[in-house]
Amino acid sequence: MPDTVTSAVKIVIVGGFGVGKTTMVGSVSEIRPLTTEETMTQAGIGVDDNYGSETKTATTVAMDFGRISITDELVLYLFGTPGQERFWFLWNGLFEGALGAVVLIDTRRLEVSFDVIGRLEERGVPFVIANNAFPDGPRYPTEELRNALDLDPDVPIIECDARRRASSRDVLMTLMRYLHEMALARA
Repeated sequence: MPDTVTSAVKIVIVGGFGVGKTTMVGSVSEIRPLTTEETMTQAGIGVDDNYGSETKTATTVAMDFGRISITDELVLYLFGTPGQERFWFLWNGLFEGALGAVVLIDTRRLEVSFDVIGRLEERGVPFVIANNAFPDGPRYPTEELRNALDLDPDVPIIECDARRRASSRDVLMTLMRYLHEMALARA
């Protein structure tokens, strides 16, 4: 990293199993992302719910890590969390010092987002919702999603394609604007 960097912001990408967290970190990171993807084995059968992701062959077992330079002085550190509930104990360390979070959702399996959002609300971590638009996923108007997820009216919801750098960047920019608005409201 350049010597000019004086500030860093930690952002966490969360969501259920198979919603695209590793993909998002990889698509937007300026460095080759660190991933802890491991091959899924028979041990996960009956433990992990892979409905909607039956063709998935690897899963994050600890975290993903990427970096984005915003300016010469400011960088974003991105941490992707594991999606399976059995790995959620790792979230405690990943959330330490995080400024905010992106909740990546899949409308084919919206119910996997409920516990994730609940955990963020319990921790008081500000977040935005990024609807990762899978080609075979149903489309819903924003207000329907807001109601289904029981979100406050000020929580931003943005549609994205986690495979596309520009789309993932737009999600992060939405989060940064939201955090800025929250900071101004507190001032």
